[in-house]
Parts: sequence; structure tokens; C-alpha cells
Amino acid sequence: MLHYPHFNSVAFSIGPLQVHWYGLMYLLAFLAAWLLGNYRAKKPGSGWTEEQVSDFIFYGALGVIIGGRVGYMLFYDLSSLLADPLDLFKVWQGGMSFHGGCLGVIIAIIWFARKTHKGVFDVGDFVAPLVPIGLALGRVGNFINGELWGRVTTVPWGMVYPQAGPQPRHPSEVYEFLMEGVLLFTIIWVFSSKPRPRMAVSGLFLLCYGIFRIIGECFRQPDAQLGFIAFDWLTMGQLLSLPMVVIGIVLLSMAYRKR
Repeated sequence: MLHYPHFNSVAFSIGPLQVHWYGLMYLLAFLAAWLLGNYRAKKPGSGWTEEQVSDFIFYGALGVIIGGRVGYMLFYDLSSLLADPLDLFKVWQGGMSFHGGCLGVIIAIIWFARKTHKGVFDVGDFVAPLVPIGLALGRVGNFINGELWGRVTTVPWGMVYPQAGPQPRHPSEVYEFLMEGVLLFTIIWVFSSKPRPRMAVSGLFLLCYGIFRIIGECFRQPDAQLGFIAFDWLTMGQLLSLPMVVIGIVLLSMAYRKR
């Protein structure tokens, strides 16, 4: 049995301003996406310039932040939003949704594609490999905050979280870091390193993320305000990930059928 190590969620302070580790993880995620995007843009025939990469990272960051917050309130805390719509702007209270952020990025992709006269899936296929490192860093932020812990377990590596009581729990943030971050990055980066038919990279990203998230949710404690939403086992994260799996399969099928 392991004990959750104590972390100070504040990385450093500048006068009255406190900079939290979770916020730094977002900053590092966008920086990593920018560096990886520039690396890919420099390859012959990429069709991208460094300026276009920088522009998209800016719009994508807006999509992540706005979509993530709106998605969290709609998917996970709708009752609070209906009771007080101003809760949407109380970002200091926490609450971000990957699926909302994903929708925000998709909107950014569509807008950027029209602006630059690129194909939507050309942009999506370029962007998909840049995302998993950010997902991994987000899970690091969750672990530092001591949040999104797992369900009660008897496995030897079960971890006692002081905020969650005395029973050991799955360190689900670590599981998701490994699956949605490390493993997903490896699969998508290697797959996209060779020429693939249009839509294939986007499809594989959606398929793999959806599967990994569904698996991860089997070990993660459901959100307290929602609990299980059906059958005493289905979580909101799993429900939102199922369409990703279906759409991923469809895109991969269409990509290779067209080729």
C-alpha cells in the first residue's frame, strides 16, 4: 500500500499572484504542441509553416480552455450552471472536461482550415499527434492536486489519498497518464510518421483515446455530483467516449476505403 505524497498545488508566488502547478501543466502542454508542430512542419512536404503552427496553437488553446470549461459545466455540473450561470466563469474553482476541450479544438480546426484553405482533415491529421503529451501533463496536474483518484482497491500499489478517506485506491491519474499520454502519443506519433490516407490519423486518435478513456474510467471514482449515470457502472466519461470510438472506426474505414 502506498501513501499519497504531499504536494503544494502552488508552484510559486509573485506577490499576491499564485501560480498553480495545474496551470503550468497547461502552459507546458501548449509549448510541447508548438515544439512538436514546428518539428513536423519543417519536414519536406508538410504543407505547414512555423507561423501557421503558432497561429493554430493559439486558436487551439482557446478551444481547449473555453471548450473544456463549458463542457465541464454542461456534462458534469449542469445543475450548478442552471442555478447560477455565472459559475461558468469561476474557473478558480476547478473543473475542465477533455471532451468539451476536444469539441473546442474541433471547432478551432474547422475555423483554421477555412482561414488557411486547408482541408479539415489535413489540419486534424497534423494536430492529432501533438495532443497526447498535453493529456499526459494534464494527468500530472491532476495527481499533484490530489484529485480524480480511483476506486477502492486491494492491489499492492493502491494509494491512500488523505482527501478520500483511509482506504487505498487505484492511482487512476497514473493509469490515465500512461494510457492517454505515453501510450497514445507513441501510437499516434509512430503511425503518423509515415504517409497515411487522409482521416486515418484523426480516426486512430479518436479510436484509441476513446478506448483508453473507457478503460481508465473502470478504475476511476465517478464524479461525486454525478456518480454512475446508468447500470451502476457506466460513467459520464465512458458515455462521452463511446461516440469517439464509433467515429474513429468510421473515419479509419473511410480513409482506407477511399485509398
